[in-house]
Amino acid sequence: MTEPTVLIVDDEEMIRTALEQWLRLSGFATHVADSATAALEKLDAVAPHVILSDVRMPGLSGLDLLRKVRERMLSAEVILITGHGDVPMAVEAMRQGAFDFLQKPYVPDELVASLRRASEQVALKREIADLRRRLDGGETELAARLVGNSSAMERLRNAVRELAQIPTDVIILGETGTGKEVVARCLHDFSSRAKAPFVAVNCAAIPSELIESELFGHEAGAFTGAGTQRVGKFEYANGGTLLLDEIESMPLLAQAKVLRVIQERVVERVGSNKQIPLDVRIIAASKVDLGAESNEGRFRADLYYRLNLATITLAPLRERGEDCILLFHHFLGEAARRFGRPAPQLHPADTQALVHHHWPGNVRELKAAADRFAIGLDATGRSLGVILGSAAPDIPMSEGGLNERVAAFERHLIEDALTRNNDSIAAAAEALQVPRRTLSEKMSRLGVRR
Repeated sequence: MTEPTVLIVDDEEMIRTALEQWLRLSGFATHVADSATAALEKLDAVAPHVILSDVRMPGLSGLDLLRKVRERMLSAEVILITGHGDVPMAVEAMRQGAFDFLQKPYVPDELVASLRRASEQVALKREIADLRRRLDGGETELAARLVGNSSAMERLRNAVRELAQIPTDVIILGETGTGKEVVARCLHDFSSRAKAPFVAVNCAAIPSELIESELFGHEAGAFTGAGTQRVGKFEYANGGTLLLDEIESMPLLAQAKVLRVIQERVVERVGSNKQIPLDVRIIAASKVDLGAESNEGRFRADLYYRLNLATITLAPLRERGEDCILLFHHFLGEAARRFGRPAPQLHPADTQALVHHHWPGNVRELKAAADRFAIGLDATGRSLGVILGSAAPDIPMSEGGLNERVAAFERHLIEDALTRNNDSIAAAAEALQVPRRTLSEKMSRLGVRR
C-alpha cells in the first residue's frame, strides 16, 4: 500500500502542523482540518484511510465526528486523541466504532503504529468492496470463482485461462480443501467443451469391486446384480470433461484399464465387446505427488506419464497471505444471504485470527468458519478466535483496577509472542504489530524478560 492518507482534525494550529510534519516523515499523505465541520466537508474529496481527531473541540466534538462518519458508512477508520481522557469516554468511543483511543501525552511511535494498522485495515476493506463490485457486476467470472489477490492466485488464473483453450489432459495437485474441483470446473467452463457434460468422480468413494462398472459401464447380465444396462462415467462425459478426483486411491488394476481408455480414447462396457469412441478431456486431481507415488510403486508410472501433459499445483491457504480475509468476506456474504441474516462485521481481533490461523483444512475449513460466524450461535458470541480454536487463553483478571488488568493482559500477550518467536524481540514486535522500540519499552515497564 502506497502512502495511506490521514486527515488530521484539531482546532490548535501548532498541533496540526506538528502532526502533519511527523506523519509525512513517517510515510503518510496528510490533510488537515481545524474543526469537525471542516473535516466533514473534506471527506469526499480527500477519501482518507484514517481520520485522526482531537476529542474536545469547539462545535462538534471528535465523538460527534465519529458518529457522523459512521452514519455516512465511510470506509475510513477514526482514531481519537484527548488530553482529558477517561475510561467511560474510551469505552463509548470504541462502542461507536473508533479504531483506537489515545491519551495525551502519547508515544509518537505508538500513534504511527496505530495509524498503520488502521490504514492497512481500510485498504483491505476497499479491496473487498472492489472485489464484491466485480463479483456482483460479473466483471470477470474467473476472478469471481478463483477469489484472491495473491501472486499464487494470479498465476492460477493465468494458467486456467491458458489451459482451458488447450485440449490436453491435466493433473491438479493440492492439499485437501484447496479447491481442486473448483479449478477443474473452471477449466471445463472456460473451454470449448463448456456446453457438454462435466462429470466428477471421487475415486476414493467407489468400492474396488464396483469401480470398473462405475467408470466404464456394464451390459445387462454382465455380473450378478446387473439387471439393466448402465452407462459409465467415461461414456457419460463424452464430448465434455471427466474429473478423476483422488486418483491416487484407484486400485492398480483399474489404473491399467483407465490407461488403455485414455490412450485409445475408446471404452468397452463390462460384458460387451463393442468399442465406444470417446472425445473427453481427462483431469486428474490428487492431494499427493503422483510422481513420488509412481516412484514408490503405489501409482502406475505409465499412467502418470500419460496424464502429466500439464500440471497445476494449488497453493495452501496458509501461503496465500491476506487472501484468507478476502475469501472469508466472500463466503460470509454468501452465508448471510443463504441464512437470511445480516453479515456481521469483523473486528481487528477477528482479522488477526484469520491471518494467523494455520488452515489445515484450507478453503473448505475457512468456508465452514464463515458459515458459523454468520450464524453466530457460539455461547461466547461471534469470535473468530473461539471458532478457530485460537482465542487467547483466559487470564485471571478478577483483582485490581483497570490499569492492573490491562497490564496483566499486555504482559501475557508479550510473553506469549516471545515464546512463539523463540525469544526474538524483532519477530515478536512484528507479530504484535508494534515498533521494536515500543515493545522493548513495554517489556521494561511490565517486567517481562526473555
